[in-house]
Amino acid sequence: MRIVIASLLCVFAVTAAGSAQTVSKDPANEAQSGFFDEPGILAKWVSLADHYVGVTPLTPKNGFYPDFGNMITGAGWISAGPGYRQQFLDGHALVDGSAAVSWRAYKMAQARVQFMKLAGDRLTVGSEGRWQDSTQVEYFGIGADSVKDSHSEYRLKNTDIVGYASYNATPWLAIGGTFGRLQNLSLSSSAGPFKRGYADALVTFPDDPGMAAQPNYLHGDVSVTADSRDSASRPTSGGVYRASFAAYSDRDFGQYSFRSYEVQGVQFAPVIGHSWVLALRGWGAFSDTSNGNVVPFYLAPSLGGTNTLRGYYNYRFHDRNMLLASAESRWAVLRDLDLAAFFDAGSVAPRPGDLTLHKTSYGGGLRLHSRTATLVRADIGHSHEGLQLFVSLTDSFRLKRLDRVTGTDAPFVP
Repeated sequence: MRIVIASLLCVFAVTAAGSAQTVSKDPANEAQSGFFDEPGILAKWVSLADHYVGVTPLTPKNGFYPDFGNMITGAGWISAGPGYRQQFLDGHALVDGSAAVSWRAYKMAQARVQFMKLAGDRLTVGSEGRWQDSTQVEYFGIGADSVKDSHSEYRLKNTDIVGYASYNATPWLAIGGTFGRLQNLSLSSSAGPFKRGYADALVTFPDDPGMAAQPNYLHGDVSVTADSRDSASRPTSGGVYRASFAAYSDRDFGQYSFRSYEVQGVQFAPVIGHSWVLALRGWGAFSDTSNGNVVPFYLAPSLGGTNTLRGYYNYRFHDRNMLLASAESRWAVLRDLDLAAFFDAGSVAPRPGDLTLHKTSYGGGLRLHSRTATLVRADIGHSHEGLQLFVSLTDSFRLKRLDRVTGTDAPFVP
């Protein structure tokens, strides 16, 4: 298994290096079309939606904006709230704040101060504070052999305050780092509207690591990202590859400190211009601890749901290590509407050497998008556990995770 993983990473690295000279981040530079003419009313609606939500990282709009889809997996297909951003110091500084609530009553608020275009337009530094209340997070227990009938839920609140920096060594290569405090973690019974009647995770799995006590953490990470996508938010060619190391230090109990390592690569290969695109993804997440410490279940790698194994429930599998491979074929039926077919494979394991790709799912979906963002996505996935329907306002590979250098996800979000 280690040889297979190493071989995949070598292929990813060679592909990234070979394509890194063709970086283009402005999707407007390329004409995009579909196999059929798009109705004028749909084109106008997409243009209007793009005006409000189609913001790329390179061209943030000043002023008030609606914050859609900025919630973790499982929050419900829609979340919304107000946001405000403003650039100043001739575009070298940015303040941004937003808050949102989802239809399952997940809540989020964040504020950020960022200084950009420093050191010859190569350096970005900033600080962010984020509060989250995730009211109905699904959980099935630890291990690839956890059973579907153990479906339970819990509620997790936390606050994360971080400082971060990112340095663009070249137009396609960035080095980033964060240091912060993850605090006020609290687990409780699930709450909010549209309750699904699942068991209480705190009662069903009282002995799982992290269930009985939640410490405050000091945490930090370093990452290297190679990015040759033609668009940061809706790419049709190029790829993005990221490797990161993170450490979490338990400040209260001395038993939940751990280290994590992640490698992820996504490659986009146009078959017929922008009308037919193949998208390939590989992702590995690994954890280790010193003697006497364990990884709390809510920060352990997990798989399943809207962005990974789409034939399973969200957060279906948890363990210390995770491996995923996904492939999508995307056809532009209309200029702003794609039809997609996908196949996902992966699993979790207590040791990296035990990882396999024996959990599989396949299916299809639709993506309504603008030139700069996914507006609505619907996927139907099938596995041996049945069919799952997911509706989301984000892309299927959760590309924002690869762009983000601020904060940490709690719980770990597949």
